[in-house]
Amino acid sequence: MLKTTLQIVVLLFCVILVSAADFYKVLDISRSADDATIKKAYRKLSRKYHPDKNKEPEAETKFVEIARAYEVLSDPEKRKIYDRHGEEGVQQHERGQGGGGANPFDLFQNFFGRRQPQTRRGPTTTSDFEVTLENIYNGADIDFMINKHILCDHCRGTGAASDSHIHTCSVCDGSGVQITHQQLFPGMVVQGQTTCSKCGGKGKIIAKACPHCQGQKVMPHTQHYTLEVPRGAPEGHQVVFEAEGDENPDWEPGDVIISIRTRKRLGGWRRKETSLYWTENLSVEEALLGFERNITHIGGHTIVLKRDAVTQPGFVQTIKGEGMPVFQGTGYGDLFIEYNVILPAQLPVDLRKDMDMPCENL
Repeated sequence: MLKTTLQIVVLLFCVILVSAADFYKVLDISRSADDATIKKAYRKLSRKYHPDKNKEPEAETKFVEIARAYEVLSDPEKRKIYDRHGEEGVQQHERGQGGGGANPFDLFQNFFGRRQPQTRRGPTTTSDFEVTLENIYNGADIDFMINKHILCDHCRGTGAASDSHIHTCSVCDGSGVQITHQQLFPGMVVQGQTTCSKCGGKGKIIAKACPHCQGQKVMPHTQHYTLEVPRGAPEGHQVVFEAEGDENPDWEPGDVIISIRTRKRLGGWRRKETSLYWTENLSVEEALLGFERNITHIGGHTIVLKRDAVTQPGFVQTIKGEGMPVFQGTGYGDLFIEYNVILPAQLPVDLRKDMDMPCENL
């Protein structure tokens, strides 16, 4: 009981905090947005900020804000009052009706619980997206474009020039099927049904096609997106853009899934899970006498490589904590430096003279 009371108090407090928000900006829509656009915006944002999925501190407040915006803008009467008098006018109207704002979690449950079992989903599209190892090490926001189909802005997916050009099929009376009767023999008639030949099973006839989409209901569109590459993302890590697939009036858009892949390149840095690998070439003198040199890490800082002992070809040096960031965790993996000794095409003259000296003179 106490827990429930606290939840209600928190929700009421959140509603008070968002009361001054511009509901159109909250849903990222224009003031002329239609019902379909409002629903699509709520579906996308409520999933993104639902506290069960998004663990960021401000997610619950954002979720409540989105729910309140949808509650008002999806109700024609409340939206009309809001456009004229703002949130305060809506609150006065609700008090006059003896109620208040809806519970955002109940709203979410009702919205998705009512729609999901009955709604067809479009196909999910999966694509590989190549990024650099530096992008994965540091994290990055990368802009990209997707070509897809969206509902025609003019007819909103009806395919007709206007609502007045959509008529109920006179053959099937809008049912989409035709009843047929077949006599097998005298006194025996079998009744069946087939798809209406005139309307193709849609129940509607379009007298005049939309001039913008030519009756296709959808139009090609190039959509801008931003891919958020998390630090240390594993190979093949998937980022889901929910309901951003092709639009169609007959189904809900499917998801677009982007699989992050490391761009292939010759030589240089290599990665295996949280480990980084680098091959460093040494001369014979450096391998025998020791060396000190700097290399630039993919994180941008400098790593000092130094050895005083003899370095055998293929020797691997481990540098702790200089590997890849641990994905969704803390700390870093290790860096492994493999040394490769480059042999000269011929011995230098001074080195050859030293080799010719008698052993007692060495």
